[in-house]
Amino acid sequence: MNSAIERELSMSKKRVAIIGTTGLPARYGGFETLAHHLVDQLGSRYDISVYCSSKYFADRGKRLSVYNGARLIYLPLNANGYQSIPYDIFSIIHAIRKNDVLLLLGVSGAILLPFLKLFTNKPILVNIDGQEWKRPKWNWLARKVLGFSEKLAVRFADEVIADNKVIQQYVEQSYGRDNARLIEYGGDHVSKRPLTDKLIEKYPFLNQNYAFNVSRIEPENNIHVILQAFSKAPRHQLVMVGLWSHGKYGMNLKARYSKFPNIHLLDPIYNQDELNEIRSNAGVYVHGHSAGGTNPGLVEAMCLGLPVVSYDISYNRETTNHRARYFKSASDLLSILDVLDQKERMRMGYDLEQYGRQYYSWNRIAALYATAFDGDDDSTGRLLYRSSQNFVEQIQLLTGGQKVKIA
Repeated sequence: MNSAIERELSMSKKRVAIIGTTGLPARYGGFETLAHHLVDQLGSRYDISVYCSSKYFADRGKRLSVYNGARLIYLPLNANGYQSIPYDIFSIIHAIRKNDVLLLLGVSGAILLPFLKLFTNKPILVNIDGQEWKRPKWNWLARKVLGFSEKLAVRFADEVIADNKVIQQYVEQSYGRDNARLIEYGGDHVSKRPLTDKLIEKYPFLNQNYAFNVSRIEPENNIHVILQAFSKAPRHQLVMVGLWSHGKYGMNLKARYSKFPNIHLLDPIYNQDELNEIRSNAGVYVHGHSAGGTNPGLVEAMCLGLPVVSYDISYNRETTNHRARYFKSASDLLSILDVLDQKERMRMGYDLEQYGRQYYSWNRIAALYATAFDGDDDSTGRLLYRSSQNFVEQIQLLTGGQKVKIA
């Protein structure tokens, strides 16, 4: 195909910008993994641009300008923390001129939406994540800013995307918006791999039956609860992967619990094949997340057919379709581990895998995003919401019903 025809085909595609990730290629991160699979699945259908943090990809020589056909655009700001607000805002300003649809992953840039919708009718879709403002790691000011950003996102986005039915219900109950589009995460990119002699030589404890967890080392993920339970159960092996050196919480836990012979605390594993090898051979996946919506690590464990013992919160029950075991405390977890026999593990793993591969396939997730990009009704027949058509009404809702005059 000659270059002229390629340009013509590219110009005929709808142009989609993905904003709010650290960028591609993805390493850790749910939004980054989502961006990767949207590019992989939808790159032939849409002309996609992905905004990336040059702080994250600091080595200029290794930065890509194109990834699986998607253009990568770099900004000299961090995608996370306080800089995520200007990072997303500048990404939106740059993207709105050259794209037909904007997909915002997270609400950091939502403060711009009320003003942006005065000047454009281009569809802006926002995946609002999982009530980020409620996370304990944020201070008072950060929670206020994130809470206000969420409110703006829900009021002014053309499409609100919820990754969990509980989040979808929260949007309706808290904001009166009953057309949030439910699109979860995919997890079927992971693959089962047999343990190799090389990996067993590197990690001899993998020869035993073990529980597994991979997550950010933060209090909201109940790392301390899981470690406390296993420290009292020397007959149960635990392998946990995370960045232990990031903050006092992780460093203190590692110093306290690494001395237990049945607890194996590993640093981040960026080799996906190695991570899959360790994870897919676990006897049980222990999931401690207490915040957010549908967790990528949880759906990946389900798609691997692992039995799951999960922290008992509505998001996790919804994700697992109430087919896992659930704990609230270290004693709960310990009790479950003691009675979870092989027969139940096999049954649970099979049920979770069947459900996971049906609902958390990337083919399904990408198709749902494509429907959103095209402005079509979703599977429940909800109509596309156009906040730009009732701008004044939305401002009044934000200001407690006060009348607003726009010159």
